[in-house]
Amino acid sequence: MKRHLILSIVSIATIFIAAACAQKSQQISTKDEVKAIILKVNDYWQANNPAEVRSFWDPAAYHTGNMAAYEITKNEVYRNYSITWAEHNLWMGAKSDDKATWKYKYGETDDFVLFGDWQICFQTYIDLYNQSEQKDSVMIKRALKVMEYQMSTNQSDYWWWADGLYMVMPVMTKLYKLTGDEIYLDKLNEYFSYAKSIMYDDETGLFFRDARYVYPEHKSVNGHKDFWARGDGWVFAGLAKVLQDVPDSYQHKAAFTSVYKKMAIALKKAQQEEGYWTRSLLDPNHAPGPETSGTAFYTYGYLWGINNGVLSKEEYEPVIRKSWQYLTTTALGDEGQVGYVQPIGERAIPGQQVDENSHANFGVGAYLLAASEMYKYVQ
Repeated sequence: MKRHLILSIVSIATIFIAAACAQKSQQISTKDEVKAIILKVNDYWQANNPAEVRSFWDPAAYHTGNMAAYEITKNEVYRNYSITWAEHNLWMGAKSDDKATWKYKYGETDDFVLFGDWQICFQTYIDLYNQSEQKDSVMIKRALKVMEYQMSTNQSDYWWWADGLYMVMPVMTKLYKLTGDEIYLDKLNEYFSYAKSIMYDDETGLFFRDARYVYPEHKSVNGHKDFWARGDGWVFAGLAKVLQDVPDSYQHKAAFTSVYKKMAIALKKAQQEEGYWTRSLLDPNHAPGPETSGTAFYTYGYLWGINNGVLSKEEYEPVIRKSWQYLTTTALGDEGQVGYVQPIGERAIPGQQVDENSHANFGVGAYLLAASEMYKYVQ
């Protein structure tokens, strides 16, 4: 009897020690540590990658993270890097001037002016304009021209894939804040409503990547609903950016908030114990192993919610503790490389190798967003 009692006490003590060790391993970094990580990651990226590249979605997604890093660090090198990129692209996305040929379904040529992958660059152009003392209208001229034309059309199906919600929703809210014109908010809701009608899953609160991946027509390898991690990462982060910018008086703000909160619940359940999210959210065995871009976008989205009182700190701090531990250990290389980023694609691919040598500009952008929001959290 005495021996059993001793063993029980030892077992309980072991559990408490293990829990304490786990908590310690997931300690949130200090403000200075977070800033050091931002500098390490962004300095490495900019030292090894020229700014003079096209204004398509992948470098543009990096620049949204670079702008967040600049907000925290006030490092003028970062702002100048984005200015160089913007000037290289003439403060434009796709460059066609013939409105009769403008397209939006999918394309990488200059006539796909209305395609969201060519519009995400406007986020950074608007940010740079707002930061500028000169307020040179050339910085936002193309953004205004393109989006005003788009909103004058009868189409509502511009955002037909999940990624597009991150690419363009913040453009709409930033231009609303810049101009005060409520048509941007009206069209934001109209286009988002269309996106929900073809991609949103009411049962889970998650988004399929696009209409081709809706269950049961498409399934994961084990017969489950197949929600692509980075795809839902784009949406979750995009919703945070929308809620940041729209006024409380906006009639659809509660609806956007509801979608965001429901995603937060679903994503919490899908997080792996090691802190990351697998590429197919509800079928970890479909494409097992860590993935950084989706994990970083979720970390950013959760941190924004806690920082702004939209999400409960008590409920969701354990989520960001685990994901931050992953981001600052497994995902982060010694020199500042961000690894385990799934390459450009649109779905979780069984058998695809994603490891410490898997790097991408958009992955760094997502990482900088998460780290910058973490800085605000610990501050």
